[in-house]
Amino acid sequence: MSIHQKPLVSIIIPVKNEGDNVRSTIMSLFNSRTSFPYEVIVVDDASTDHCCHFLSQQPKSPQITLITTEGIGAAAARNLGAERAKGNYFIFCDAHLTFENFWIDRLMEMVLAKKADGVAPGIASMTEPHKIGYGQNLDQRLGITWNPNPQKPIPVAILPGGCFLVSKEVFQKVGGFDRGFRVWGFEDIEFSIKMWLFGYTCMVQPSVKILHLFRQTHPYSVVHEHVYYNMLRMAYSHFSEPRVEATKKLIIYAKASEIDDDVLTHGAAAQRMRYFAQRKYDDSWFFKRFNIPF
Repeated sequence: MSIHQKPLVSIIIPVKNEGDNVRSTIMSLFNSRTSFPYEVIVVDDASTDHCCHFLSQQPKSPQITLITTEGIGAAAARNLGAERAKGNYFIFCDAHLTFENFWIDRLMEMVLAKKADGVAPGIASMTEPHKIGYGQNLDQRLGITWNPNPQKPIPVAILPGGCFLVSKEVFQKVGGFDRGFRVWGFEDIEFSIKMWLFGYTCMVQPSVKILHLFRQTHPYSVVHEHVYYNMLRMAYSHFSEPRVEATKKLIIYAKASEIDDDVLTHGAAAQRMRYFAQRKYDDSWFFKRFNIPF
């Protein structure tokens, strides 16, 4: 299959105050080899540090599309990038990555061979590249844990948002990232749970390694209320009533009753009914499948 016959891959990069990282990530992408045609969609979500300025200054590249927004949040920025994408396959990437040769090809192999609907690479720390996580799981507080090297592709509970591939078809069938989420928090977790419950598979391909810059500061102004809001909205969308109640107990730095009222005011009950009617498995199946003690 020649590059002209292979499907177009859309690499979607949400950006918020990334400094020089956007330029170095795109340079690394362009310097890594692949047999697949691809486009790059950069969604600059109201950065104030001019980190994407270089894209508007240089001669227009047909391979790069720059979208600027008014500060719509992480989930909405990714959905917007997906809406503008021309490819039949999406790779969501953070704006602070370093890539290896043929990383796209080895991820695409898994999806094209129908071994996975969503696939992530191993993700290593840029500063400590020997520390590598292979997909994620959840703990008893719905926090993220990284998996050790499985030596071969395996199912994983959570696709890390730093880098994962999904087909446009599956992305649209699950409705993309949650459209009611605020600012930042739980985007990847909710998306991955939704994939599994709707009957799709998420895998890690350990033969691919991406370097990721784990930063000391956060580009978004993250407040507890926003993270809790997203967490409880996710629970109402997918969890049994006892697990919704258990999720409320995780809210300790804000008033759970106020978060609850806010989530229900903004359509969580209707989304719950819609998702429960659409899904193939329930949340107990998911938590048991990945031995999550919640």
